[in-house]
This record gives sequence, structure tokens and C-alpha cells, in this order.
Amino acid sequence: MSVRKEVLLDYTKEELQDIITPSFRAKQIWQWVYHKYVNDFYEMKNLPKDLQKSLQERFVITPLEILTVQKSMDGSIKYLFKLYDGHTVEAVLLLMRAKEYNDDGSLKHHERYTLCLSSQVGCKVGCAFCLTAKGGFVRDLTPGEIVAQLLMIKKENNIDANRRVNIVYMGMGEPLDNLENVAQAIKIFSDLDGFAISPNRQTVSTSGLSAKIEKLGKLDLGVNLAISLHAVDDVLREKLMPINKAYNISSIIDAVKKFPINARKRVMFEYLMIKDINDDLSAAKKLVKLLSGIKAKVNLIYFNPYEESDFQRPDLSSMVAFQEYLIAKGLLCTIRESKGLDISAACGQLREQNL
Repeated sequence: MSVRKEVLLDYTKEELQDIITPSFRAKQIWQWVYHKYVNDFYEMKNLPKDLQKSLQERFVITPLEILTVQKSMDGSIKYLFKLYDGHTVEAVLLLMRAKEYNDDGSLKHHERYTLCLSSQVGCKVGCAFCLTAKGGFVRDLTPGEIVAQLLMIKKENNIDANRRVNIVYMGMGEPLDNLENVAQAIKIFSDLDGFAISPNRQTVSTSGLSAKIEKLGKLDLGVNLAISLHAVDDVLREKLMPINKAYNISSIIDAVKKFPINARKRVMFEYLMIKDINDDLSAAKKLVKLLSGIKAKVNLIYFNPYEESDFQRPDLSSMVAFQEYLIAKGLLCTIRESKGLDISAACGQLREQNL
């Protein structure tokens, strides 16, 4: 598949209004694409035929192609997408809560989903524990390639356009390394005439690019921030995450303290627990001291093993003891259940596939 045309999903509604005449047609197109999941301008019945023709000649709507779909026993679904240049990226639909019914058969609540989206092909950061990094960095994804992951997954699963979902930019790549395109995707997802996914439901996860954290904060997009910390001292963090040489823990904490957070929200700190590496109580004590004065939530994450890794998954007892210590010291802390392990869809397991 070759993209020679412009990609419609790269544009915000306002940008489309500037290039399509009359401008109100942009909202109609937007609703066909984001509400009805239409992928052909000739199916947009309320557009004049000459406009349909000119749009079809100028734009391609969706720049991705679904190659494979893998379903986990826990309800997670991993998608492998092919890009126009032949490279591939993965994204995951996470079922956070199943649909439930009342005793009388009426619907109690709908499913709750989180979508883990990729922002790059590969990754520059090179974390020692992450499978994505093993293939190196290839290129940034465009805004349309980020947006299309969600659009196509919602369409494939018949998830209504108005059904709210959560987005985490935690797939392949470092989102802040591709800040401009990720910010554009955030704006597109947030548009009330489209998916209307509030920035409060969108979380940007970063390995700690301090300068880019400050830049994201100045954009004031209203998104949540998650820091992949994984160690409480620079010596260990540099071994696990080489990027710490450029952006040490102190610089990350300083940037976080300046980041604008909704009064009801917290900065999330992701802490990957690796057996006998960073899972003892001495690390927990240092973490409490490190996060002092920050409105923080700590997510403890099991290391997810893969074939080439030297690291091991921690014991449940270590996870619980670590969590209980943080909570006793006043830190909000959860243990994140690993989803999609059986299909290599959990944190740190996504990668480009060779076709």
C-alpha cells in the first residue's frame, strides 16, 4: 500500500475548514469519518459529487492496514498494523471491565476499554528491559497514523463513536520524542464533533525527557502525565535506561513539579518491578523520599518476560510488600495487572514485526 495522497486523519477539523470550501463541509466529513467510520468519500451521501471526486483525488482517509489480530484470554486484543512504507506497529485494546447486566436483564454498564497506542516505529530510548527497543528506531508516526490506530480498532470492535474510552500513549516509541505529532493526535481525539475523548482520559507516558515534559506542560493540552521511573537512583537507572545519562532523576522531578495537573488528578509514576534488581524495601524507602511534595500515584508493574531477556518477573510477595510500604507512608499505590501476556501485548512487549 503506497500513500501518495494527503492523509485526512492528519488534519484537525479547523485545518480542514481552512482548505475545504464551503467550510461547513469539514464538519460533515468529520462526522462521516469519526462517527460512522466511513473510509470512502463516495459513501458520504450529503456531499456534492464534485466534492466527493476532488476529495477522493486529493486524500486517503486511513493510512493503515490491519495485518494480524491476536486475542488474549483476558479479553485484550493486539493489532499489527502495516504502514504505507511497509513498516509495522502494534496497538492494544485492553478490556478493563466487562459488560454487566442487572437481574432483570437490563444493561448495568457497558464495557470499559483502554487503548494503548504507538507513537513511533521502534524507539530511540533503548531501555534494557523493553522488547520494543531491540529493533532500534525507524521513524516517527504521523498524526494520522496515531489516530488511525484508535479509529480502526473502534470500527473493528463495533465500539460506538460516542462510547468513551481511555487512551494511553504507552505503545511502541517515546511519545515526547514525537511531541508535535502526538499533540496533534490529542487535539483530534479531543474534538467534540469527533470522538470527544477528553484530555483527562488521555495519558502521555514518557521515559523522562525533562525538557520535553516542560514543553508538553507549556502546550497545556490537559492530558495526564505518566513517568516511567523504574529506579530510585541514577546508577541503577542508567543501567536500565541509558537515557538517564541525559535526563537524570533530579531533572525529571524538577520538570514534574512544574507540570500543570488537573486538581483532581495526580502525576503517575510507573515503576517496573524486576526480581532482585529494584524490588526490595530499601528502594521503596528511597521512592517515598523522592516523591515527597509531589501529588503522585505509583503504579507497580510486573516485569513481563520475553525470550531474549536476562530479567525475571518479581514474586507477588515482593510486589505486595513494596505496595504496602508506600501506602503506609501516604503514597497512593496500585499493582497493575499485566494484560495480554499470552499474546505478548503487555508493557514492554510490543515490537515491529518482520513480514
